[in-house]
Amino acid sequence: MTRKIRAAAAIALIGATALVAAGCSSGSDAAGGDGGKVSMTFWHNSTTGPGKAFWEKTVKDFEAKNPNVTIKIQAIQNEDLDGKLQTALNSGSAPDVFLQRGGGKMSAMVNAGQLMDISDSIGKTAKSEISDGAFGGYKQDGKTWAMPVDVNPEGIWYSQDLFKQAGIEGTPTTMDELNDDIQKLKDAGIQPVAVGAKDAWPAAHWYYNFALRACSEKTLVKTAQDLKFTNSCWTQAGKDTKAFFDTKPFNDGYLTTAAQQGAGSSAGLVANHKAAMELMGAWDPGVISSLTPDGKPLSDLGFFPFPEVSGGKGAPGSMMGAVDGYSCSAKAPKQACTDFLNYMTEKPVQEAYYKAFNAIPANESAQSVVTEPYLKTVLESYNKAPFVSNYLDTVYGQNVGNALNTSVVNLLAGKGSVDDIISTVNQAAAKG
Repeated sequence: MTRKIRAAAAIALIGATALVAAGCSSGSDAAGGDGGKVSMTFWHNSTTGPGKAFWEKTVKDFEAKNPNVTIKIQAIQNEDLDGKLQTALNSGSAPDVFLQRGGGKMSAMVNAGQLMDISDSIGKTAKSEISDGAFGGYKQDGKTWAMPVDVNPEGIWYSQDLFKQAGIEGTPTTMDELNDDIQKLKDAGIQPVAVGAKDAWPAAHWYYNFALRACSEKTLVKTAQDLKFTNSCWTQAGKDTKAFFDTKPFNDGYLTTAAQQGAGSSAGLVANHKAAMELMGAWDPGVISSLTPDGKPLSDLGFFPFPEVSGGKGAPGSMMGAVDGYSCSAKAPKQACTDFLNYMTEKPVQEAYYKAFNAIPANESAQSVVTEPYLKTVLESYNKAPFVSNYLDTVYGQNVGNALNTSVVNLLAGKGSVDDIISTVNQAAAKG
């Protein structure tokens, strides 16, 4: 695949500009290279299906190649992971290897001395076959704190069969066209959009994307630095979000719908043709596949980028997106831990990762195995994007991110206003 330059570097830009303080020392060098036995703990968020099986096999294969290393796996539900991880980090009982989301969340870990600097341990394959932009989102103070494993641009996943059933031709490129298509789906008796508002962040992602359309890249970057949501574009994004929410586009019971657990979740509704669309990152096809009746990929799944909104200052074609990666804790055995991170990036492992998760591998030589038309559409949109922003609850850190997610759900539930979103996040930012 062609190396990403502008879009991948843009992920690094808004992720890196949120990182503002000093670094920390790397972990100690106790490792399996001297023949000693090493045990590590590994936390990830794949609790079922092919994803869980992938990590079990990957760990087993790594242990076979490194007989002095033993890795204990703990699979934690995605929505529970951040809280449990923060508790473990703060108590000094962190896992040796764990999922890293980047942005302000990673910055807080770096500033607290909780992460290992892996800069001098990045292997040949990772250096040559993962873009600088993908690594850029995990840099602070010139050091690298995590290993990228996949790229996750966000957009709208949809059922082509349900679109055809509603008489929809093509896919919408503007918000007006999306609203028209939603009405056609309603007229056909089809629930238009699934959203897992019970988990908060899926509903808030609508606000994130409206902000990406309303705010310029300069404003998004500046806000990541000073955490002041004073530009009028943040209010405009709230107004656009409310206007969309007011059209009642979501599935029945959306406030109590989970995002990714079970057939009744938002992903499950799409997987079982109970709703036509879902706004989500590029990990969604794998989740949807695990929730179809036969446990196989949804044959009519399609993708289109978030529609354009007239009057905004965001560059057309800009996308939300992130890079998934893994960090070593500061106290992890350095050789064994970084060897495991490098193993994750080997081409055969990355190809297996793609097959397990239906997600785009970070290793660009492994991207040649991507065959699904919807993932090709994702890559095409991603490669053309003039700017890619990490998810706002990641960029702005856990406190501000949680406040943002909660206030958007309150707006959706009729318990809050657009002004409440702005005041709530500003208050959270002021508390640090």
